Amino acid sequence: MSVAIVGWAHSQFGKLDDVDLETLIVEVARGALDDARVDADDIDGIWLGNLNGGFVPEIFCSSLVLQAAEGLRWKPAVRVENACASGSAAIYSALNAIRAGAARIALVVGAEKMSGVPGREATRILGNCSYVKEEAAIDQGFAGIFAQIAETYFARYGDQSAALARIAAKNHHNGILNPWAHMRKDLDFTFCNTVSERNPLIAGPLRKTDCSLVSDGAAALVLADASLLSDFRRAVGFRATAHVNDFLPMSRRDPVAFEGPRRAWRAALDAARINVNDLSFAEVHDCFTIAELLAYEAMGLAAPGHGARVIDDGTVQRDGRLPVNASGGLKAKGHPIGATGVSMHAISAAQLCNDAGDMQIPGAVLGGVFNMGGSAVANYVSVLERVK
Repeated sequence: MSVAIVGWAHSQFGKLDDVDLETLIVEVARGALDDARVDADDIDGIWLGNLNGGFVPEIFCSSLVLQAAEGLRWKPAVRVENACASGSAAIYSALNAIRAGAARIALVVGAEKMSGVPGREATRILGNCSYVKEEAAIDQGFAGIFAQIAETYFARYGDQSAALARIAAKNHHNGILNPWAHMRKDLDFTFCNTVSERNPLIAGPLRKTDCSLVSDGAAALVLADASLLSDFRRAVGFRATAHVNDFLPMSRRDPVAFEGPRRAWRAALDAARINVNDLSFAEVHDCFTIAELLAYEAMGLAAPGHGARVIDDGTVQRDGRLPVNASGGLKAKGHPIGATGVSMHAISAAQLCNDAGDMQIPGAVLGGVFNMGGSAVANYVSVLERVK
């Protein structure tokens, strides 16, 4: 069965001191139901993407979605976790239920409240998404892990610090157009490429501007079986989806090869019967700028070791042949873990419906979404198109 996104909602991302996890969840759940113009009674199942891991006390939070509407009471609800890809994992779980005939209309929420713990504790929690036996001792957690990836890439292909700074500057420039972004500040290439008191080295060659933000936020989608689309005012279909998991230990793979993302992209593009150049835009997982650089290569925009070319020649800029992270990406928009994958799909759906406001890419027809958990361990790629 075909499935489409028929409604969405997005909260502000940022350090939201006066907002708790429940409030974030309820806000976007109500917003998505209102946007889809669907009654809560018509929802057949609820999927919540949420990592937690100690960010908040609530570890049993799937039924918090029911607080959004009385009609959600008695609906089956489940929390889905797959590290930084928890949001996409929730979406794909709902997709599978609809494809299997177990549901017709699903509500998917992605949410995370990260700012309630000190920065060092947030680093520790996120570090537990690595292969703890071998990688938990790496200094600075995932910043240290991706610093090692960057160091390996630089040793193999040459110093790419300037390319990483261009990626950061691009995404910050795009982020000022995103009303939901955590950081709407236009940091230029010179600032991003210069180590300074305001832009210190965090780990290895990665500067502060190479690292995504610790954020609070939420997003939600309503998904429906394609047979019901006459009931909805607009719809964005999943032309193709792919989910690929790799070994958790980096010691068992070449982390610079990004084999999991590469396989996921290839499977999704093949299933959609297109190549990467047919996409109008892409939202990709730039938890660190080196991840976006490697994503260019994984999706086939550039050969291994040559990812810098597509940032240097403007291909991935807003006005380029294939804009990447017109939302500002995780770098500027923020990265509330469970919300990230849902946010990517919601913003992409808005792009395809010409409803993305200042972020809009003119004439968008096909969108690619790449959401990643861990160091290229859990990899999700969607190809989206407007079907109504």
